[in-house]
Amino acid sequence: MAAASHSWTSVRELADGETTDDLFGFLTTEANQVVGAIHPKAMSVILTQPDELDVWMKAPVEEVLQLQRFLPDGRLACVDPPRPLE
Repeated sequence: MAAASHSWTSVRELADGETTDDLFGFLTTEANQVVGAIHPKAMSVILTQPDELDVWMKAPVEEVLQLQRFLPDGRLACVDPPRPLE
């Protein structure tokens, strides 16, 4: 399962007046071994079960934060990028 989500809100900026901006939020966690080799500081939380998407979108923040964990080693792999189209 793969999903990305975004949410938006109306933001009032004193200098610009009222504006509507696309705002994106990512829940991050400690990097696992695969991601840590590329980006040691953090990785995005990757949801692996369909019910986790409902938690992410609808649950109170205390419940959402329980999703804040990295995937165990072996669940992700680095692969070479595909060859460029000729």
